[in-house]
Amino acid sequence: MRVPTRSWFDGSVQPQRLSVVPRTVLVGWASLVGVLAVVTYSAKALGGEGAQDALYQWETAVAGLVQYVVVLGIAVAIGRRLTRGAVGLVRPDSVRRAAALALIGLGAIFALGHALDQFLEAGKEQGLLPDGWDGSRAAPFVANVVVVVLLAPFVEETVFRGLGYGAVRDGIGAGWAIPVTAIAFGLAHGLVIALPVLTAFGLILGWLRRRTGSIYPCVVLHSVFNGLALLAAVALGAS
Repeated sequence: MRVPTRSWFDGSVQPQRLSVVPRTVLVGWASLVGVLAVVTYSAKALGGEGAQDALYQWETAVAGLVQYVVVLGIAVAIGRRLTRGAVGLVRPDSVRRAAALALIGLGAIFALGHALDQFLEAGKEQGLLPDGWDGSRAAPFVANVVVVVLLAPFVEETVFRGLGYGAVRDGIGAGWAIPVTAIAFGLAHGLVIALPVLTAFGLILGWLRRRTGSIYPCVVLHSVFNGLALLAAVALGAS
């Protein structure tokens, strides 16, 4: 369906924008996710565990910035003809309700993550969380916090709960949108032990996307989760 509506980011009226996501976008999104999964799993296999002080290094922040900008650029190119509504870049109908649902989702993922971590110890696999606070390297740490807490959630939610959710919903069926994007979200992180936790997180984020019709609550939930995880790692490591 072609409608005169607004484009993703600039807000300009585009007569050829699509409010229903075509199958070609699904193919493009699946290809992007497939490449991400191959790259991340290969990097993990070849590079081993990440340095425990990675978030205190400028190189980590720069690499993360480049990676997320490139991924976002590819996602925007794939969905360049879609409306903001098709990818969830719209304000939820009720901000208060969205906030309440996000709080429920946050509690659920922390509870589920804690339960699964008793068996999987998934938090150690990625190797990014620091052992404690190092004030002498505060500047690169802050730069990495910006990437992990602000940039990463926005890009990942745009790719998975935005472009991916819309592509799967319209290309395969609404019932597949949450599980498919959740599994893709988990695989794109390139982790094995943590895959169940990441997939569960993706399921909760997908549920929030469906209930609110927007990716913005998902971005906020994702950001808060990442921020609290970093804060806990620093606080517990310093104690």
